[in-house]
Amino acid sequence: MRIVRRPGAFVCGIDAAMDVIGGKWKVLILWALNERTCRFGELRRAVTGVTEKVLSSHLKELEDDGIVHREVYAEVPPRVEYSLTPLGLSLNAALEPLGLWGREHIYRGAEEAGVGVDVGGDVGVGAGADCAAEPQVVAGLGRG
Repeated sequence: MRIVRRPGAFVCGIDAAMDVIGGKWKVLILWALNERTCRFGELRRAVTGVTEKVLSSHLKELEDDGIVHREVYAEVPPRVEYSLTPLGLSLNAALEPLGLWGREHIYRGAEEAGVGVDVGGDVGVGAGADCAAEPQVVAGLGRG
């Protein structure tokens, strides 16, 4: 049974936002859908490492929260596409500064550790930036 989210059940706005985007995969799903409308299989390939069960569960939760729109086409075979709602687009816009902070944090950590960072092209800003352009740490940069 799903718990209904209620105003007032949260300590602050960050608490409410984290309830919607919490978890390892939801922000990556949001990023992928910010690029374009996707079918389930396309999302599964775009979000490397997510299982079908978890992806399906997260999509349902994001749909329940009004972040993702699920469009079912009456075709044979059936076709289902996922896209962001206006609320989902505004959430991605709110996540852009967090994405910028994360990239700066990776660069700073890599420089402090003396590790090279491969940018792989132009680095975009925000959750909707091209994932291929995200900086990749060349050598192991751990948290410790």
